[in-house]
Amino acid sequence: MTRTTGWIARAIEFALFCLLAGMVLMVFGNVVLRYLFNTGLNFSEEMSRYFFVWLTFIGAVLAFAEHGHIGVETMVRLFGRRGRLVCMALSNAIILLCAVVFFHGTWQQHAINASMTAPVVGISMIWVFGVGYFTSLGVGSIAAWRLLRIAIGRMSDAEIAHFAGEYAENEHDPHQEGRI
Repeated sequence: MTRTTGWIARAIEFALFCLLAGMVLMVFGNVVLRYLFNTGLNFSEEMSRYFFVWLTFIGAVLAFAEHGHIGVETMVRLFGRRGRLVCMALSNAIILLCAVVFFHGTWQQHAINASMTAPVVGISMIWVFGVGYFTSLGVGSIAAWRLLRIAIGRMSDAEIAHFAGEYAENEHDPHQEGRI
């Protein structure tokens, strides 16, 4: 399972890289064209905006998988293993509920978004807002998997410590960058 999730994470990271590179190329290319040749690409502004939406929502799945979202680590650190597991279970249950609501909302808006087209590029807006399916399914499946692992007692001490914001000596703590 670890190899599969690692492969999925790499695929998501590659998609994020492509989206960011596309945004940079479109915006930079448009700036160069406007200042040097007094022209521009009509689709550049609209597509870079859509790429940013996709980048944000796809990146949210990866951040959730790595416990990268905001947490109340100060409180969670006060608890022992059992208290941390309860907090982790409650947190993931609430997140799973939110993912279900998000999926349902995307589903309810599907017909409306599918019938609308982007003003410049003319693509169906479901290609823009349909990223809610990916995000809700991605975050929801991670939360459900964590809840299952908590329920059957398969949650590792390392993952519980990571959830609580504690990092091993040799593990890189992204929150400590730039601190003295």
